[in-house]
Amino acid sequence: MSFHGSYQPADVTFLLKPVAIATTGLSEKELAIQSGRKHYSEMLSQERLPDERYMSLFWQSLSRRENALANQIARLSVTLHRKLPDGEIVLVSLARAGTPVGVLLHRALRELHRRSTHYSVSIIRDRGIDAVALDYILARHCYQRVIFVDGWTGKGAISGELERSVAEYNRRRSARLSPGLTVLADLCGSAEICATWEDYLIPSAILNATISGLVSRTVLNDDYVGPGDFHACAYYEEQAHADLSRQFVDQVSSKVSAHLNRVLACRETYCITPPARRILLKLRSDSFVEAIMLRYNVHDRNRVKPGIGESTRALLRRMPELLLLKDANDQEVQHLLELARQSSVPVVIDPKQPYKAAAIIKTLGV
Repeated sequence: MSFHGSYQPADVTFLLKPVAIATTGLSEKELAIQSGRKHYSEMLSQERLPDERYMSLFWQSLSRRENALANQIARLSVTLHRKLPDGEIVLVSLARAGTPVGVLLHRALRELHRRSTHYSVSIIRDRGIDAVALDYILARHCYQRVIFVDGWTGKGAISGELERSVAEYNRRRSARLSPGLTVLADLCGSAEICATWEDYLIPSAILNATISGLVSRTVLNDDYVGPGDFHACAYYEEQAHADLSRQFVDQVSSKVSAHLNRVLACRETYCITPPARRILLKLRSDSFVEAIMLRYNVHDRNRVKPGIGESTRALLRRMPELLLLKDANDQEVQHLLELARQSSVPVVIDPKQPYKAAAIIKTLGV
């Protein structure tokens, strides 16, 4: 059965199994993760709807960023158009941050008169990409046409997981998928294709399910996922009155057309990152994470979340200990300050840090 979340059926097919999942309290979930009793992918916490003040920050960010975002989508889509000049392009977005980006790229490719298909699949740190979903895709499409899509990179955990698990999938299935990742913002040099290397606010990062097709973070738990099943998710139909998934992609897509012809007129392929630049970005990321771990006595690398996107996710669904900002007056981080205020998370200002924001997950003494 096809599952499209709250998107139009032509926009995306989620290769996920919608199930009813009991929620776990935030502190209980964090204790279970840090003690090793459960993996984060086995549990979901309740997603509360944002209040009016927070939503006003979302609308401000969208108004401020939608034209630049449309330009970046145009540049990425033209890059893919040139990378695979003939035939179909199969976008495989990583649920769920990659899904809105995948929808926008899918629409832009169709404006370029390209045959495009868009799936959204689960990938889970330390558990890998959903092999059942990849089997489904490769039964219908050529491996050479597959492009993996996400919203951004933080310190490269998911792109590293993609590389490892696709290599394992290729070995087991005698396949030849490429694990190269396409993102809007690549902070750590782990993506093959990106629109920028800078830390900036991607409006879709501000919200949870209500901008990602009403789909939850993906779940891999034996209680819900059996042999031959896709990874699971919850579908938050009860939040439909607050859903902005279609409105967001409609609004940004309407501005992409104005950029496509100008980008097409340029012969340069903008968005493929040179290897030397990727090395420098990785060095910057690793140095920053190591310095933060040393300064704040953090022993688990996974508890350091660099960049606006990762910091936002941490404040929305984890238990942060600190929010680190480069400039508290920057418009790009006002929603983070609001989330920190709501949860009484201390804020530290460091004008010398390379990213506009970073978060540290609280250590619970386990």
